[in-house]
Amino acid sequence: MALYYRKNINVENDNNNVFWTTMSDLMLGLSIIFITLFVLAMTGFTQESLQKQKLKMEIAKEIGQELKKNNIDVNIDKMTGDLKIPSTALFEVNSFILTPKGKRLLDKLAPIYINTIFSKEKLSNEIESIYIEGHTDSQSFAGLSTRDQQFIRNMDLSLKRANAVAEYILQTDYNKKNSEAFRKMMVVEGRSFNQPILTSDGKEDFEKSRRVEVKLKVKDFGIANIFGIGHKK
Repeated sequence: MALYYRKNINVENDNNNVFWTTMSDLMLGLSIIFITLFVLAMTGFTQESLQKQKLKMEIAKEIGQELKKNNIDVNIDKMTGDLKIPSTALFEVNSFILTPKGKRLLDKLAPIYINTIFSKEKLSNEIESIYIEGHTDSQSFAGLSTRDQQFIRNMDLSLKRANAVAEYILQTDYNKKNSEAFRKMMVVEGRSFNQPILTSDGKEDFEKSRRVEVKLKVKDFGIANIFGIGHKK
């Protein structure tokens, strides 16, 4: 009887050993798969990010050259192609009505910017949004007592300025075959005084903070895209 009992114990121990060996192999296999996926994903993200950055730099260079050729003096980011247009070039103080000078600027600027973007299909296909953002400085409006009131008043002004620019851009003489694609990408936002431009000593540069920015947002690139399992239209 004792021999039979010990035999059963040995059988149970053998079964347990097989179970734990199987689980260890399974966990090891899953770990290898996870590490492989992680390395491939990170490599894919890096390569994709570098490629997109290269494309944006190329388009920024072309836009910059065209703007310089046409004597258009606006700040363009050489890394991203984003534009910063001073409010003084577009509006009177505290106004969201485009001045004649502002309209002339957009008449020249918008076609160059839009046509150059859509001339590069491999870039335009990667663009998710084109943001038109209004920004103000943090100086106070008379008669408003709290910071929240100042913020909302500036938000209203910044949004109306961005919308005025967006509305007028659609009236300019850019290549209208890209009109539908451009409209789908367009996003208009007011940022109030949330993103001030600072001087070298960390103080707000009021004049530079008052601006309208035109910015590109590239599509996200997730792990599904790396392995070719993303949604296809």
